[in-house]
Amino acid sequence: MLNNILTNFPRAALSAEQETFEDLLRHPDLRIERIISSGQASPPDFWYCQPQAEWVMVVQGAAGLQLENEPQERVLRAGDFLNIPAACRHRVNWTSPEEATVWLAVHYAFPVEEQG
Repeated sequence: MLNNILTNFPRAALSAEQETFEDLLRHPDLRIERIISSGQASPPDFWYCQPQAEWVMVVQGAAGLQLENEPQERVLRAGDFLNIPAACRHRVNWTSPEEATVWLAVHYAFPVEEQG
């Protein structure tokens, strides 16, 4: 069981093979996850666009986050956080290659599925 966001990294994260995503808490209208990046970035011309809002904080490391409607990327370092509204296109331009970048992401305000 994960009790500390900065310990017990998955093997893929420790070896910097790939970015890892782990749910810490899942509820029908809320999901909290730990993301560990090791120099990864969004692919060229790729933008995330999620139906739910996302609050993110860099716990360790650093990253460059770009929102489509902003001309400058936001550089996030340990302790910095940002709320990304639902359907806001965004991308990760870079993450620190020197140390693991650990994110805490809170996904909320999931859209209500239409009932027919």
